[in-house]
Amino acid sequence: MRVFISSRTALFALLLSALFCVEKTSAKDKLPKPSDEYIIITGGPALERWEKYRIKNQRHDQWWGNFVRASRIRIDQLQRYYKEPVNITWMVYRPGYVTRATEDGQPLISFIESVRDKYKIRLIWFDSGDDVIRYVNNGKNRSQLKVGGFEYFGHSNKYCFVFDYSNEVLGASKSYLHQDMLSGINRNVFAKRSFAKSWGCHSGESFSAAFKKSTGVKMVGAIGKTDYSEVYKQVLPFLSSSYGKWTR
Repeated sequence: MRVFISSRTALFALLLSALFCVEKTSAKDKLPKPSDEYIIITGGPALERWEKYRIKNQRHDQWWGNFVRASRIRIDQLQRYYKEPVNITWMVYRPGYVTRATEDGQPLISFIESVRDKYKIRLIWFDSGDDVIRYVNNGKNRSQLKVGGFEYFGHSNKYCFVFDYSNEVLGASKSYLHQDMLSGINRNVFAKRSFAKSWGCHSGESFSAAFKKSTGVKMVGAIGKTDYSEVYKQVLPFLSSSYGKWTR
């Protein structure tokens, strides 16, 4: 049996399915208040000078903007979801985009700042995992403004966010947030209805559990790899492994 629906109905259903989380968001997910601070962290891209040594179909970041575009999609979703001003802070790993800008010959820093201007959000550049922890703990008066959301777009493995993966060194990273560093986060900075998610590869295999242990906040993470290849279609990263799933 074939069922036909109007294009307007189909569009409405599509928007509803994409509105807040990817991949069948559970009804049990509690969304933070828009007045709480929602922190979105964006790692840097690999350099083509290093990636050219990989097999062609295994190269990373052939386009510089995968993580930035995914972050932009998410920012847009959040603003549409709440339908009122939402307190978003966007933290971007600046060194990675400085080096990639030199390689590509494009003003990538200006491109990123244009996203800030379009969505009227707070943009904070960072250089290290310690910078992220410092901001989470003390970037605002946490007795008055709690962290309601914490999401990450970038390279990662099961143990850490790797902000400069294949940017300074092929297949390695000098700037990261390792799960052993998470004890430095003050768990009292998070709101009661906090939401956390890593959109990087493998985070659900260890990092997510370590994040919850240190902060008390459940983090959704991927078992397996995530794929950013369709962000140009306004599609958030999705699971690319046949065995992949999102942790809950």
